[in-house]
Amino acid sequence: MDEIGTRNPDCGIETTGLDGLSSVRWNLGEAELIETAIRRGEGRLTAHGAFVATTGKHTGRSAKDKFIVRDEMTDPAVWWDNNAAMEPDAFERLREDFQAAAAGRDLFVQDLIGGADPENAIRVRVVTEYAWHSLFIRNLLIRPSQDELRDFVPEMTIIDLPSFRADPERHGCRTETVIGVDLSRKIVLIGGTSYAGEMKKSVFTALNFILPEKGVMPMHCSANVGPDGDGAVFFGLSGTGKTTLSADPRRTLIGDDEHGWGENGVFNFEGGCYAKTIRLSPEAEPEIFATTRRFGTVLENVVLDENRVPDFDDGSLTENTRAAYPLHFIPNASDTGVDGHPRNIIMLTADAFGVLPPIARLTPAEAMYHFLSGYTAKVAGTEKGVTEPEATFSTCFGAPFMPRHPAEYGNLLRDLIAQHQVDCWLVNTGWTGGAYGTGHRMPIKVTRALLSAALDGSLKDAEFRADPNFGFQVPVAVEGVDTTILDPRTTWTDKAAYDAQAARLVSMFRSNFAKFEDHVDVEVMQAAPAQALAAE
Repeated sequence: MDEIGTRNPDCGIETTGLDGLSSVRWNLGEAELIETAIRRGEGRLTAHGAFVATTGKHTGRSAKDKFIVRDEMTDPAVWWDNNAAMEPDAFERLREDFQAAAAGRDLFVQDLIGGADPENAIRVRVVTEYAWHSLFIRNLLIRPSQDELRDFVPEMTIIDLPSFRADPERHGCRTETVIGVDLSRKIVLIGGTSYAGEMKKSVFTALNFILPEKGVMPMHCSANVGPDGDGAVFFGLSGTGKTTLSADPRRTLIGDDEHGWGENGVFNFEGGCYAKTIRLSPEAEPEIFATTRRFGTVLENVVLDENRVPDFDDGSLTENTRAAYPLHFIPNASDTGVDGHPRNIIMLTADAFGVLPPIARLTPAEAMYHFLSGYTAKVAGTEKGVTEPEATFSTCFGAPFMPRHPAEYGNLLRDLIAQHQVDCWLVNTGWTGGAYGTGHRMPIKVTRALLSAALDGSLKDAEFRADPNFGFQVPVAVEGVDTTILDPRTTWTDKAAYDAQAARLVSMFRSNFAKFEDHVDVEVMQAAPAQALAAE
């Protein structure tokens, strides 16, 4: 077996359980990986030097094909209502078959770190079949120094073989695609999909399981900090503006997707960003757009024109086009990936029903309620079969990656908010003046102005009113913002239609939250939408 690259000679490929390989390429850098990927036909260079790959039929996560091994440790700890189980014997057969499938292959290994706080970091060894997958995960996680690589001992292993085809009967899975997660042994096996995001989300899943027992809150969020040390955390599902709004040239970016919050403050899990690029423009998102013209960036499922220039408006392969790049490609990114305790928490939602105000202040109990709800809305045309606004509730703003019960994360968050006296805000980046199809998208200038007022502390001094539907506090006037837009009902021509839409959304919130009622206290239940409470 040929081996090249920097590695710990006392902790070789045997740690992964693989043997009989043709070659192993350890911790290669961008240039070598891109050269190899192009030579192997895995992708192409764009006109500006980024690498672009397509992922076939899997252009997003295969959430229904992810399984957690149900054993003595995980059985009482995992939220099985949300996570599919795999028996230990089935996982062992899967692991053996992965070993057999890997024999004779040329594989790539990256030794990386998840977590910028050394006290809460996990060392991850990632083995990939594709060179571009090795580059992708190298971009996304934290890269040790050459000296650290020579002493690297992994705590977690990910093996990613897109060519592997699972057998549902033999492996206890659903299809030929499988993401098998053994949290006890910290082994993840990914087969039957070329979508690279499965690797990064596997690390997030592991940290989401490990850290709560240490009193650390894992968060699906972006984070940044202002020049006065005023840190902010942004929760939000895909399409709500989490990456866009945190990439503020006036503030230092801590990270754009996954963080922990513990005794020492907030820390990034990653060393890179995985930004959506559909309809990306240099005017709206200049920092992110610039990364797509950098050598070393990986573009996923982005269509190129005849001159190999990316067409970010072309969603013919998928709306979920992505760019994966190291954090230092963003000019104002943090060098350390760590910050103190935040002053503000922003919960982003894209309300396609046009009901929610552009910003609202939340109490700690209200923050827990909306965190557990994790609301946003899909709009017509974004997914097959979606013809009108459709409510989406993803608890903790990241249900697919939450192995524990949401109440564990919600209680951690509420305790941290109270302990550090953090101000919490719900921000609607969705529709105003009507629902999707009638109204229009919330102007980005309005969102940024309201966010600036929240982050610099001036919004706290505004006059507030109680929202008649949800009960939270909404500012009556904010300098530089049209007062009308602060009250969503006034933006609708048909006030009765607004009232009906609001009642409908309140009912959706109440119905969704029913599954949490036995896990929260009275104060959180009292934070439920006021209109529904008044009707009872």
